[in-house]
Amino acid sequence: MSNPMVKNQLSKLGIKISGNLYRNLSVQKLMEESIKKGEGKIGHNGALMVDTGLYTGRSPKDKYFVVEETSKENIWWGEVNQKISEDIFNELYEKVINYFNTKSSSENSFIFDGYGGDHPDYTLPIRVISSCPWQAFFCNNMFIRPKKSQLKEFLPEFTIINASAIKNLNFEKHGMNSETFIIFHLGKKIAIIGGTEYSGEMKKGIFSVLHYYLPLKGILSMHCSANVDKSGQNSALFFGLSGTGKTTLSTDPNRPLIGDDEHGWADDGIFNFEGGCYAKTIKLNPEYEPDIYNAIRYGALLENVVYDEESRLVDFDDGSKTENTRVSYPLNHIENSIFSMGKPSRAVHPGKVIFLTCDAYGVLPPVSKLTSNQAMYHFISGYTAKVAGTERGITEPVATFSPCFGGPFLTLHPLKYAQLLEEKIRKNKSNVYFVNTGWVGGSPSDGASRVSINDTRAMITAILDGSIENSEFKEDSIFGLKIPTSLNGIESSILFPRNAWKNKEKYDREAVKLATLFINNFQKYITDQEDIINAGPKINIEK
Repeated sequence: MSNPMVKNQLSKLGIKISGNLYRNLSVQKLMEESIKKGEGKIGHNGALMVDTGLYTGRSPKDKYFVVEETSKENIWWGEVNQKISEDIFNELYEKVINYFNTKSSSENSFIFDGYGGDHPDYTLPIRVISSCPWQAFFCNNMFIRPKKSQLKEFLPEFTIINASAIKNLNFEKHGMNSETFIIFHLGKKIAIIGGTEYSGEMKKGIFSVLHYYLPLKGILSMHCSANVDKSGQNSALFFGLSGTGKTTLSTDPNRPLIGDDEHGWADDGIFNFEGGCYAKTIKLNPEYEPDIYNAIRYGALLENVVYDEESRLVDFDDGSKTENTRVSYPLNHIENSIFSMGKPSRAVHPGKVIFLTCDAYGVLPPVSKLTSNQAMYHFISGYTAKVAGTERGITEPVATFSPCFGGPFLTLHPLKYAQLLEEKIRKNKSNVYFVNTGWVGGSPSDGASRVSINDTRAMITAILDGSIENSEFKEDSIFGLKIPTSLNGIESSILFPRNAWKNKEKYDREAVKLATLFINNFQKYITDQEDIINAGPKINIEK
């Protein structure tokens, strides 16, 4: 690459790459480079298949933020955002830079220049530098691809330097967790990665950065999916942790998809952060998830899947490499998406906000309506539950709380995002609902059944078309949730979970147990906001 503007920009970072440097190569070229380097193979429907090495998922314990003047008073320090000194960053930064600067003339490096955020006023120009062509391919899928005219004067405002082959052998001396590191310096607007090839670190790295910058500008950054009706109106947000149905329920043939994972809520509506999707493929079934299955074709990137060496056919049920098999693909691989219609991935203010949970205790109602304070409470809580039997040693439901339904990616205190959510829903008169896709009439160990997908879809439809508002609502005595007394197409016996339990006393015990977990968890985040605290469960527990 001979672009003097880019070379000058790199020089200011101390980067003077001696090998070949390629910028924003085409999909075809990136696939060719990956195959030539022996890192990828062509497989399912022409998709590129790669393995990500030792790490097949993110390394949250290896993620750090530099303690520096511009950001240290804002960051939510703790397990999610661990502190690291400027001196250690500089030491590892030099190591990363030397890796690129000392490559032989026959070795290649790759740049992806693009954007995080599909909004003209709030997009973040980003640059990713890597040595793996398939990592550049991943970025080309996941971030917003620039037009050729935009590349001429492109000025990155945040740079990720991915030296995945470099390890920190002095990690114990530095007080770090392992040889792997993902370090953000918000003052210098740089992140460095070493010791892991897993591509999700780049995607979620930029998400963490947007989680820092945008809320400080009054824009709510959100870990959610979003869709809209065919007229471009009545948009909806779907929040939920893994296994709650976020992707499945937001993928609707009657409602074009805006995006499946990361969005912002600004003064003029909502917008997608990404140019693609990063979907799990373990046990992928074309009957139940046809959009994802059909998106796996030429231009998609499969990670860590098991396949037949001769036929290259993928066995999506095989999790022997990892249960976290993934595919990344551009949004135009989803036919029913706003992007495929030639429009920006944006929409009007959402009239409906849906919090999804999978309650394995079997005590939360399948659908309920939240007040604004309850919305803040449950947004900060971010509850779902693991099911007994899914992991060794789990014999009863295990509650999982992830603030704002995306705790590992928050850079500010959860209350900041909750306050922005409350402001947005109040100003735009958005209604918030809590939908439980888990069990009713008992827990799985009791032999109870999960709420059927047909019933859940009927509840979502009633929310989106507004017909749920025609129902009368009755308040649950323990959680304070407003439950519709009737809903078209839904048996009334499942709307109130206590009624579905044969053993009412056991229901009461399990409900109090879960309510207590909510209250104890909430105290980690909020202790002085009485109006929000009072929006939680209605029980007294010993302090």
